[in-house]
Amino acid sequence: MRLIRGFHNLPPHLKQQGCALTIGNFDGVHLGHQAVLQHLKTKAQALNLPVVVMLFEAQPCEYFQGENAPARLMRLRDKLAYLAELEVDYVFYVKFNRTFAQLSAEQFVTDYLVKHLNVKFLSIGDDFRFGVNRAGDFQLLQKMAKQQGFVVEDNCSLQLDNQRISSTAIRQALAEDNLVLAETLLGKPYRIYGRVAHGNKLGRTIGFPTANIHLHRQVNPVKGVYAVKVRLKNEEIFQGVANIGKRPTINGVKQLLEVHLFDFNRDLYGKSLQIEFCHKIRNEIKFPSFDELKKQIENDVLVAKKYFQQAATL
Repeated sequence: MRLIRGFHNLPPHLKQQGCALTIGNFDGVHLGHQAVLQHLKTKAQALNLPVVVMLFEAQPCEYFQGENAPARLMRLRDKLAYLAELEVDYVFYVKFNRTFAQLSAEQFVTDYLVKHLNVKFLSIGDDFRFGVNRAGDFQLLQKMAKQQGFVVEDNCSLQLDNQRISSTAIRQALAEDNLVLAETLLGKPYRIYGRVAHGNKLGRTIGFPTANIHLHRQVNPVKGVYAVKVRLKNEEIFQGVANIGKRPTINGVKQLLEVHLFDFNRDLYGKSLQIEFCHKIRNEIKFPSFDELKKQIENDVLVAKKYFQQAATL
């Protein structure tokens, strides 16, 4: 898979050949997204075209709503890794800024889709809106497709037991601590990837050293204390507990992911980790003292270990 940032990096042969295209946030790369991409790949093979995914960064809702935007399920880097696994040929990365936001719907089609990408087949949701004031819709795409000589298709939402599979539904499941439903809709457990950074090292002073990961997100979909599985780059897997939040006991401001691994004493600074959220233990609360915090963490560890013991017997 090749990532293309901006029109000036579009390879000439892609413009000449044309492409089979889909557009969206693809946040979570969930089962619905996977179904859309598999269908697009089938169409592309029949037409002898490369598969192109157009992504926006920031996601449009983040650009317009800022901290009031819905929680993001995954960062761009993780999204790209999953799209590569699905054997997408190209990801066209569009910077969503004021200039782009002010494009008319007709300009978006003629300049982006036709002139630069030479789209031959477009798969899009029937609720897709684009252009200034969200004036463009599926009906406009159908009209302009006839004028410009490409085919547009509605990729109907995938249903699972009458549940529409969407990033919104997954965010709702995570907000309700329903990790099982989130995993079902995602087609994989909910995970966060990140690199271990230096922290204030308070955890080790109370006997619970943590690997600290900065989240770099405006809004995060999970908060609180969880039993987690942590995968290292060498594929080793460890169990542990994680807190994701602002650490109110020390009057923290920014959200941070802190992970304590059981029976582990290696240096993880600078290492990339995959944190899989298995079971919600409790919400984050402010404790009156570090001693109280230490007692609660001791209990969290016992709860997590009991969870993993029971899970191993199922």
